[in-house]
Amino acid sequence: MQISGGVVLSGGVNLAPAGGSPSPSPSPGGVSNGYTTSSTFIDKFPFASEGTATDIGDLTVTRGDGSGQSSSVSGYTSGGEAPANSNVIDKFSFSVDGNATDVGDLSIARRELCGQYSSDNGYASGNNDNGPSGISIDKFPFSSDSNASNIGDMTISRDRTSGQSSSVSGYVSSGAPNTSPAQTNVIDKFPFASDSNATDVGDDVTSRHWVVGASSSNNGYVSGGFTTGVGVSNVISKFPFASDSNATDVGDLTAATYEGMAGQSSADNGYVSGGEAGSRVTTIQKFPFASDSNATNVGNLTATTKPAAGQQG
Repeated sequence: MQISGGVVLSGGVNLAPAGGSPSPSPSPGGVSNGYTTSSTFIDKFPFASEGTATDIGDLTVTRGDGSGQSSSVSGYTSGGEAPANSNVIDKFSFSVDGNATDVGDLSIARRELCGQYSSDNGYASGNNDNGPSGISIDKFPFSSDSNASNIGDMTISRDRTSGQSSSVSGYVSSGAPNTSPAQTNVIDKFPFASDSNATDVGDDVTSRHWVVGASSSNNGYVSGGFTTGVGVSNVISKFPFASDSNATDVGDLTAATYEGMAGQSSADNGYVSGGEAGSRVTTIQKFPFASDSNATNVGNLTATTKPAAGQQG
């Protein structure tokens, strides 16, 4: 899958005029743009240069707290809060700037979920609900505009979590359980080859929620977040796809950031777009995959956002 940029915002609340999601699978090759979806707007920014994003279209439903997925040709925003929970799956083109279209429904309306994707399917995991939907994993196909089906469960019910994708598996990392305690450090993994439940394969460096995810070809990343009694985090952690292992602390964001972030991944870098850092911010932060390093500020979104979704194409 070749990706040239990133859609930074898909689904959220536009707070002022002016966001696991995971990296492409099976491997990030030529990613060129990042995308973020929030409120109704879709922002795009280039990976090849630093600067301000451009608003290239609108979602079909005003919403926040949704999840992002990416095929080789399209970005997706699924679920969210608008203001009631939404089941809408929106799709927009990477090759042509324009509005999204409603192409299907999740198995149940849900918010504060995270996204993963293989080369063939998009996945949506979790929900702000202590019932069955809070633990469930949905799957929808990229080859046709279709509804999602419920194909498995996470090991714990949670929301405000982060999604990552390897070439063969989806991951759900940290988040807020829908029962006590207030946050978790659990890293779950589920296979793309079969419709199966997730397994607990490791721990993040700390328990936190309102986190955001990114993925290289070899590792998953968890950034930012909030821990009750501790506060907002600037930590970037990394865990390997090749083995079931705990995450390690590999760097810092430019500012401690939580609620509202969107994540994108190019072939070489992870991105954290928007979020809350004392106030709503438009900042696009970038950190390298090749070395364990701190993030740098490389641009801005067109608007501040409430929980947004990230894509790359």
